[in-house]
Amino acid sequence: MKSEQKKLVDAHAHLCDPAFDNDRPEVLERARMSGVGTIIAVGENISDARKNLELAEKYPMLRPAAGLYPTHLDLDQAREMRRFIYQEREKFIAIGEVGLDFWAVKDEIEKEVQKEIFKGFINLAEKLNLPLNIHSRSAGRHAVSLLLESGATRIQLHAFDGRADAALPAVEAGYFFSIPPSIIRSRQKQKLIKRLPLSCLLIETDSPVLGPSPGKRNEPSNLVISVEAIAEIKNIRKDEIIEAVSENTLKLYGNLG
Repeated sequence: MKSEQKKLVDAHAHLCDPAFDNDRPEVLERARMSGVGTIIAVGENISDARKNLELAEKYPMLRPAAGLYPTHLDLDQAREMRRFIYQEREKFIAIGEVGLDFWAVKDEIEKEVQKEIFKGFINLAEKLNLPLNIHSRSAGRHAVSLLLESGATRIQLHAFDGRADAALPAVEAGYFFSIPPSIIRSRQKQKLIKRLPLSCLLIETDSPVLGPSPGKRNEPSNLVISVEAIAEIKNIRKDEIIEAVSENTLKLYGNLG
């Protein structure tokens, strides 16, 4: 298959979000028409996880994931989510999104609770051999450190907002970084891409947020914007970017069909 014909994989999007309830079929059709073949549908709570399973039954291009957003600092809720993932483990492509968020959570005791919950998901991912789809807002260095200490292996750091220096130990460990369309308006992500090797890059939209225009609903059809931005920053042909991110996605997630 020629690289120009490869179907893109949106490695992180919230298709269960109510923002898509009125026109989800049209959103997915636009994605398909723009060259997107598969969307990894992440969630933030158990309700999202159940909805993702239902949506994946209805829309074959979706691959469901389940996770607990890092601002949910409830150990019981985390245990319930881990049980649910374990029970439905054959249906999920990944655990996510999970991680750390020190932008929203600033209290030191609450940060420790957040880390404890994150460790629980890291352990579950290793037990089930599932990739982790990770949120690390204002906590990139801490998230990477915790993952390395835990011996985590199959890792996607979504929309990483840290400096390249914080990312490089993760690159050395074989982790992947997914880049959203907001890169066209983010100096931080542009600088990050300059430093990161092509061998660790994935693409995502984080729909309905992190689109090319702030405040406007993002959707998976914008995935090509990430490809074009990476190609321009790295001065590499677009088809080479598609080839590389397709190969990287295969390494992390296997054949998504």
